[in-house]
Amino acid sequence: MAKLNDFGYVDNAVANIRKVVEEQGDNIHRAAELMADAIQNDRLINVYAGGGHTTLAMGEMFFRAGGLANINPLMETALSVFNQALKYLELERTENFGASIIKYYDLQPGDLVLIFHNIGINPATIDAAMEIKKRGGRIVAIASSYWQNEMPRDHFIRHSSGKDLFDFAEVCIDDYNPVGDAIVNIPGLGTPIGPVSNVVDFTIAHLLEIECCRICVERGLVPPVWNSANTPGGDEKNAAYLKKYKPLVKCL
Repeated sequence: MAKLNDFGYVDNAVANIRKVVEEQGDNIHRAAELMADAIQNDRLINVYAGGGHTTLAMGEMFFRAGGLANINPLMETALSVFNQALKYLELERTENFGASIIKYYDLQPGDLVLIFHNIGINPATIDAAMEIKKRGGRIVAIASSYWQNEMPRDHFIRHSSGKDLFDFAEVCIDDYNPVGDAIVNIPGLGTPIGPVSNVVDFTIAHLLEIECCRICVERGLVPPVWNSANTPGGDEKNAAYLKKYKPLVKCL
C-alpha cells in the first residue's frame, strides 16, 4: 500500500496542539476554574462563536457524549455554516448583529461565556463581547494572537472600534492559529490547504471540560456529564439532566 503523503499536516497540527498544551495550560486551568465555579453555583456555562466554522466548536461542546450537560450554546444559525455561505459571511461582518444575539439570550451579571473565534476581530465577535461586558458577564476568549496582532488596524473585516477579542476577556487562551488557517503547501499549487483551526479549537474545548471535571471532583462536586444517548441505558441516564436543563437551555 502506498504511503500517504500529508505534506506534514498531521505533524504540524499535533505540534500546534502541543504548543497549546505546553504554553496555555495555566490559562486553560484558570478558565476551567471559572467553569467549575459555574457548576458549583448551579449556573450555565454559555458558549458563543463569532461566525462561520468557529460555530462548530460551540456545537462540539453541546449535548455531546462525555461533555458537560450545563453547556448553553448562544447559537444563531444565521452565523453558522448551516446558513448560506455568503450570507453568514456578510452577517459576521455586520455591526450590532452579535449584540442582538446576546440580548436574545438575556445574559445576566456574573454569567460565564466562552467565546470561540480564531480570528477574534470581526464585528459579530466584538459586538457580542461588548454586550456581554455591558451586562456584567465574564468572558473566556479562545482565539489567535497571530490574527489579532498581524491584521492591519484598518482591515475591512475589523470592528470599527479596532478592538480585539482578547481586550474583553478575563482569561485569554491562544490557539496559535496562523493567519490564513491553512498549513499545507503542495508544490505546484499556489494556494495553501489543510486548515487547522477547528482541530485545535475542538481540542481546547475538550481540555477545558476535562480540567473542569477534574477540579469539580477535587472540590467534592459531581459535574453534570452526558452519557452517550446511543449506548444501552444512555437515554435513561441522561433523563435527569434533560429534565433540569431543558427549561434553561434554548437549544435542547
